[in-house]
Amino acid sequence: MTSRQRVLAAFEHAEPDRVPCWCGASVEFWEKAKRELKLDDEDLRVRFGDDFRRVLAEYDGPEFALSEGATSRTIFGIERQGMGYGQPMSHPLANVAIQQVHDYPWPDPNLMDVSKIKAEAQVYKGQYAILGGDWSPFWHDAIDLLGMENLYMKMYDQPEFVDSVMQHLVDYYAAVSRRIFDAAADVIDIFFIGNDFGSQTGPLLSPALFERFILPHLKRLIDLGHSYSLKVQLHCCGGFAPLIPMMIEVGLDGLHAIQPSCYGMDLKKLKADFGDRILFNGAIDSHHVLIEGTPDTVSAETRKVLDIMAPGGGYIAGASHDTILEETPVENVLAMFDTVLQYDNYNNKKSC
Repeated sequence: MTSRQRVLAAFEHAEPDRVPCWCGASVEFWEKAKRELKLDDEDLRVRFGDDFRRVLAEYDGPEFALSEGATSRTIFGIERQGMGYGQPMSHPLANVAIQQVHDYPWPDPNLMDVSKIKAEAQVYKGQYAILGGDWSPFWHDAIDLLGMENLYMKMYDQPEFVDSVMQHLVDYYAAVSRRIFDAAADVIDIFFIGNDFGSQTGPLLSPALFERFILPHLKRLIDLGHSYSLKVQLHCCGGFAPLIPMMIEVGLDGLHAIQPSCYGMDLKKLKADFGDRILFNGAIDSHHVLIEGTPDTVSAETRKVLDIMAPGGGYIAGASHDTILEETPVENVLAMFDTVLQYDNYNNKKSC
């Protein structure tokens, strides 16, 4: 099987020739791995057995000077500071009237350049499963614009205000992805979106609030992907098991990257309860196993996960968080992927 055939078989809950592999990593880890293994980007993906490749639109709008102390700026004008993605420096819609939401300078979807996407995907000649579409983190953007506690309060006190913010956000993301798919849907396989609705101890909002404020917009994006005959996969961190039935109900095809260390994310229960209705991606602990383990313990723990998640298909193997951190030993990541690649017909380990 090609990587693309392997992945699409997993999405259909069939058992392909081997368990598909997914490798998401931080920039820092990726650069470290390239140095240690003396490989370029594509050769490193091949070494890890990654069955996916990703194509993205590029921002082609005016440049903005950052304020003092800011390290980045979102498409919605939020400046952030601090390590990694940082934290928002302000919440411009925190204390405004609903008319000011409508009047806010929402970005123009046409500023995202989609002209190169099809050619970038065609480089892979149909061998890999291609991820496309806009990341669409509308939940995080709403938090940036309003502030998290304020957003929760407005869900109770001003629900129509929250509806308006979400509508504008998802209108933008849907328009960008529609432009991407109009240009290149025939060479894209999976619409990959991301919103973190879970924490270490459970969902970040109740099932009732999720259903009221989030689910309709998640469904909009899922329906958009399906209208172009694409599978739709959501990245969602944390312990969000109570929300999974609603995600399945609105047609979500896959969930990434399952974190077994979080509350309610027991792999055996997830597989038993939902494994025939939604694909799971991830589940190999990226903290206690990949960072703190040895190649031998990583291999053993990976086999345990495969024994639970692989039977019947509907599973893609990878770390339990998409950005493998810089402090993760490269040899441990190799041990994880080598174990997956050696896993014989979803039953036993075989020698290389």
